[in-house]
Amino acid sequence: MEEFSYRASIEDEDERIDKWISNALENLSRSYIQKLIKDNLVFVNDKPRKASYHIKSDDEIRFQIPDAVKPEILEENIPISILYEDDDVLIVDKPKGMVVHPAPGHYSGTLVNAVMFHCKDRLSGINGVMRPGIVHRIDRDTTGSLIICKNDNAHNSIAAQLKEHSITRKYRAIVHGRITDEEGCINAPIGRDNKDRKKMAVNEQNGKSAVTHYKVLRAYKEYTYIECQLETGRTHQIRVHMTSIGHPLLGDTVYGNHKSNFHTEGQTLHAMTIGFIHPSTGKYLEVSAPLPEYFERILDNLK
Repeated sequence: MEEFSYRASIEDEDERIDKWISNALENLSRSYIQKLIKDNLVFVNDKPRKASYHIKSDDEIRFQIPDAVKPEILEENIPISILYEDDDVLIVDKPKGMVVHPAPGHYSGTLVNAVMFHCKDRLSGINGVMRPGIVHRIDRDTTGSLIICKNDNAHNSIAAQLKEHSITRKYRAIVHGRITDEEGCINAPIGRDNKDRKKMAVNEQNGKSAVTHYKVLRAYKEYTYIECQLETGRTHQIRVHMTSIGHPLLGDTVYGNHKSNFHTEGQTLHAMTIGFIHPSTGKYLEVSAPLPEYFERILDNLK
């Protein structure tokens, strides 16, 4: 078990302990730090503290990080569509219906199971035993480009770019209704829905900043084909934002209640393009995933 010890300064005054540790060690996620706190592995002045504790100047902060545990997640020979690969990153085209990483009650058939078979032991371990290589995710029924990190250096680099909102992320979607403006920007905070904690919603009181740019690619009588570019990456961001302006995604049974004649198996949302500064070369790399067949078929029918 690795142990860290710091002395808080006047600049650290009144910052939450979980946020402070997250800033001190960028390779640890906030949720992982909160788990360390819950497991009584974080001490301030030799006393365990809750995540909500606010630091005081001259506090002695000490925390322990357990040794990495080998994942008990099985490698599975599941075919994956590779868009790009080198020694640092793997970019895959995730199919519809595939969960990105294992979760309680769902330990097989995920992208992680497939990637573990493909990469063997060449995956970053920062996000713990359940998410080797995973630095970001897309929803189960969303298709398209996803970055897998093969080492911790690549993971730290991509995570920092995500935090700075400097990664290019362009999505394609089909929404209900005809959007008359050629383009627009939705700037509305997203947080848990106050009425249904399983859903996200525009939440002015408790939400986090969220910005989505969209432009119309083709308008039909009852639907609009759009491209969305994210500035931020909140959970269900595009789905929530488009619903908030009266244009829910076609096939979205969670945030939309519009019926259609199309068989979509979930929302029509495709993570087409992803671009970032390569962690080793320092050069900009951009990769695009082709539209899936079902998406093309719907567009053809709309014509």
